[in-house]
Amino acid sequence: MSRLPVQLPDFPWDALVPFGETASAHPGGLVDLSVGSPVDPTPEFIRNALAAATDAHSYPQTAGSVALREAIVAWYARRRGVELSVANVLPTIGSKELVALLPTLLGIGKGDVVIQPTLAYPTYAIGAALVGADVVSSDDPAEWPANTRLIWLNSPSNPDGRVRGIEFLRAAVARARELDAVIVNDECYAELTWPADGETTNPTPAPSILEPQVIGNSRDHVLSVYSLSKQSNLAGYRAGFVAGCSDLVAELLAVRKHIGLIPPAPVQAAMVAALGQDSHVAVQRELYGMRRSHLVAALTSAGFRIDDSAAGLYLWSTRGEDSWATVGWLADRGILVAPGSFYGEDPALHVRIALTATDEDIARAVERLTAA
Repeated sequence: MSRLPVQLPDFPWDALVPFGETASAHPGGLVDLSVGSPVDPTPEFIRNALAAATDAHSYPQTAGSVALREAIVAWYARRRGVELSVANVLPTIGSKELVALLPTLLGIGKGDVVIQPTLAYPTYAIGAALVGADVVSSDDPAEWPANTRLIWLNSPSNPDGRVRGIEFLRAAVARARELDAVIVNDECYAELTWPADGETTNPTPAPSILEPQVIGNSRDHVLSVYSLSKQSNLAGYRAGFVAGCSDLVAELLAVRKHIGLIPPAPVQAAMVAALGQDSHVAVQRELYGMRRSHLVAALTSAGFRIDDSAAGLYLWSTRGEDSWATVGWLADRGILVAPGSFYGEDPALHVRIALTATDEDIARAVERLTAA
C-alpha cells in the first residue's frame, strides 16, 4: 500500500519497455529517439568553470551568487530583449523540480485549478496532483475557470514544437491577471528555433512572456522558466532559473531557503560561464539543425507528415494512425519514439521523435526510414 498522500499516475515510459526490446533486437541495434537527453559534450569552457569552483567548502546562496544573478539578468537583456534586476531572478536545480514543486511553493491546494496546455509535458499535472489541485487542459484563455490559481504555458512546446506569438501571450497574461492567477511560460527551447520553408538562416529566439509587448509596464503575476540543459548540454548539471515578478520570486526564495533547494556552488559557476557566451549555443543549434533536416527528409519519404515542430528538439510526426501503431512500426525498424498519448493527445495520432541522438544514430535512422 502506498504511503503517499496523493495517487500519482503510472510512469508512462514504462509502457515503452516492450517496444524498446523489439527495437533493440534489430540487427543494426537500437536507435533511441524517444527521449530529449543531450548526447553531445558539455563545452570545455563550461566544464573548466565547474572544475575551478570545486573548492566549495561553504554553503552557497539559495538566491544564487551575485555573479550568477547578474549573468541571468544580462542574458535576458541580450537574448530575450527583457530588462530585469537581480530581484527578478532566481536559479533552480534544473527546471523540472520547479515545474513539479511550484504548486506546493505557491500554496495551491484542493479546490484550486492548474491550467496546462492541451498537449503537455506530464510534470505540470504531477505538480498539481502532489497538492490535490484539479488540472484543466486548455489553450483558450476564455475557458480558464474562476478558481484558476496557476497557468502553465509552454512555448516553444514539448512535444509539438509550437511557438506562441505575442498576441496569444498578451491575451493569456491579461486573463491570468483577471483571475488573480500566476502565469508561467516554460521557455527552455526558446533558442532552438528552426527556419521556415524557404529560409536559409536561423530565426530569432521565440518570444518570451516577459517581453514588454506582452506584459506592458508590469511583471505582476508573470514568470518565465528556463533551463540550460538543452542549449548548453548541461542536463547533468541541473542548471535552470526562474525570472519575472519580484514579489513572486521573493516568495519562492523564502520557501526555498527553508527547504534547502540550493544549486551547488560549482554549478552556479558553470552557469555564469554558459550564460556569458552565445557562440556555443549557435554551434549546438546548427548541429541539431543538420540532424533535423536529415530526419525530416527521411520521415517525409517514409510517408510521415510533420506538424508544427517550429522549435525545440522534437519532430511531431504522424502516419495518420494510432500513435502506438506508429511506435510499433518504427520499433520493428529498430527506432524507438514516444507516442502522442504520453502528452495528452486525444485521439493520439502523432509520435514525438527526438533530435537528441548522435550523428551516427541519426544516419542509421535515416537509412532505415529511407529503406522502409
